[in-house]
Amino acid sequence: MSNGNGGRGPRTVALVGPYGSGKTTLLEAILFATGAAARKGSVAQNNTVGDSSPEARARQMSVELNCATTTFLEDSFTFLDCPGSIEFLQDTLFTIQGVDAAIVVIEPEPAKVQMLKPYLKRLADLKIPHLMFVNKIDKANGSLREILATLQEASDTPLLLRQIPIWENGLVTGFVDLALERAFAYRKDAHSDQIDIADKEREKEARFAMLEKLADYDEHLMEELLSDVEPPREEVFGDLKREFAEAIVVPVLIGSAEGNHGITRLLKALRHECPDVTVTAKRMGFESAGDAVVQVLKTFYSAHGGKLSLSRVMAGSLKDGAVLHTADGRDTRVGGIFSLVGAAQNKIAEAKTGDTVALARLEGVATGDTLATGKTTPPKRQIELLTPVYRLAIEAADRKDEVKLTAALGKLMEEDPSLHFEQNAELHEMTLEGQGEIHLRVAADRLMSKYGLKLNTHPANVPYKETIRKSVNQRGRHKRQSGGHGQFGDVVLEIKPMPRGSGFVFVDEIVGGVVPKQWIPSVEKGVIEYLKEGPLGFPVVDVSVTLNDGSYHTVDSSDAAFQTAARIGMSEGMPQCSPVLLEPIMKVRIHVPNEATSKVNTVVTQRRGQLLGFDARPGWTGWDTVEAEMPQSEIGNLIIELRSLTQGVGTYEMSFDHLSELTGKGADQVVTARKAAKEAA
Repeated sequence: MSNGNGGRGPRTVALVGPYGSGKTTLLEAILFATGAAARKGSVAQNNTVGDSSPEARARQMSVELNCATTTFLEDSFTFLDCPGSIEFLQDTLFTIQGVDAAIVVIEPEPAKVQMLKPYLKRLADLKIPHLMFVNKIDKANGSLREILATLQEASDTPLLLRQIPIWENGLVTGFVDLALERAFAYRKDAHSDQIDIADKEREKEARFAMLEKLADYDEHLMEELLSDVEPPREEVFGDLKREFAEAIVVPVLIGSAEGNHGITRLLKALRHECPDVTVTAKRMGFESAGDAVVQVLKTFYSAHGGKLSLSRVMAGSLKDGAVLHTADGRDTRVGGIFSLVGAAQNKIAEAKTGDTVALARLEGVATGDTLATGKTTPPKRQIELLTPVYRLAIEAADRKDEVKLTAALGKLMEEDPSLHFEQNAELHEMTLEGQGEIHLRVAADRLMSKYGLKLNTHPANVPYKETIRKSVNQRGRHKRQSGGHGQFGDVVLEIKPMPRGSGFVFVDEIVGGVVPKQWIPSVEKGVIEYLKEGPLGFPVVDVSVTLNDGSYHTVDSSDAAFQTAARIGMSEGMPQCSPVLLEPIMKVRIHVPNEATSKVNTVVTQRRGQLLGFDARPGWTGWDTVEAEMPQSEIGNLIIELRSLTQGVGTYEMSFDHLSELTGKGADQVVTARKAAKEAA
């Protein structure tokens, strides 16, 4: 894997972190510093290498993964810039599986630290090496040590301060590299200048703290420190490399992507300490006997429908036209290999071990799939799939586009597996579900920009039901004479309420053949047809209907006549049974930082919810899980309120629990709205 210049083959690094931390700007600074970009783009000016889609530019934020391959000191690096909004977290969860390391980008603001937890937690659980880059350090207020202490609360892995800032008149003007024991002064749009260390006591104190933390995992280094022996620089760098690669410490570097400060030192740290793909492949459990093994990190579709699968070659090499096998035995052929720098594609003949490339036309291959050229393909990795927390009812603005819409949604869900599409026959609506309002608005915008499809959207309907409180015996009689054979059906039905959750039961108590056996299924069919929409306008549940009498005509009785008689009996009898509306109640588990728990409890009660309790969220230090039962009608925009209370990181999951009676003004409003919608249709 050596390239003869001290490198260890192509490496892939993810840029992760919360929205607004400056990841896209950092990518621009890296590409500019390495010569991959002739000029440095700006998010504000909509001219960055990444975020080239109209949806990203309109919002000035990343809404999908950006990929760029560049070279630093003759080593190849691919940087994957992951979206910062929690609503696009699914891209990050797929991407980080196949990277050698991650750079967690954070602003020097303690108030924003909780926004890091969803990223740091996943990286630590997967044992992915990651360092922290404190961006915008030139705009920092307060001590970096204080900021670091707050950052540690969000990280289960010990943070290791690798650089300290140089302050002049309240501003950060440079930094001291504690491993190199050298100081550097920032220079506008130029490489930093090496300068003398002004405060050597502060540097020695900070360096010793760094060495102490490294020594927690190196007995020899600990002995040296206890004996007041200055460890050789090679030993220090060796420890930094090993402990970073094993993901047992998180080095913390500082800089400013906007000012191009600290970028070269960051790249040098990655070049010397980032593990190579062989380590990553071992972590992922991939073994190869010389065959190519590929992990698919992301799926893209162009506006003209061409499919690209962003993939990491974990072992072996891959040529254009190669046949790849999936873990479940399917085959697909590579229809082109491309190196990416943002939206720019450079076709290449072969991808080697460690390369991250876009593979064209991998039919039947999904994001997260594992592929191989050999007969034995490693099993598909289990990757966390986010559950939907927000939904919209959608329809094509032009009805003739409905088939086209379904096909486009299929491609959209291939690109983003956290999107879900459902056709609800009961509610007569299609719903799109995802991770939040922005997530679904971006999806709608993509359908327009890529496929020319315009959508009408509205809040998804709630699947109300209705039931009855009283019993009644009701005759249903249908008689019609219209030349030739007439129609005759006569039934007596006993309609009774049943316990909640019982569903529907039909009972045949006919004796003496007053309703012939061949027409009894027709009666049941007519009853079931009526129950699709009861007197309040909703499907009826928890009802028992007993056929106990009736009559027939030897010539005029028929299947249709008895179906009609049953519907007449139900339509006349049900309004006498004290119909009542039922609303779905959901079991909800809300996950938030513990400082927001009391506020969330208030939100639940304000939304007619019943608190069941709360406890520490397993494996999430500083987080709670609140359990509650809430009406589904109150959950529609719950995620928006949760996110506003938790700097965007709160989330929840829900499942249906039971149906509960809804009476009074709330029920009247639901019934009135249903009737109005029916009349409008």
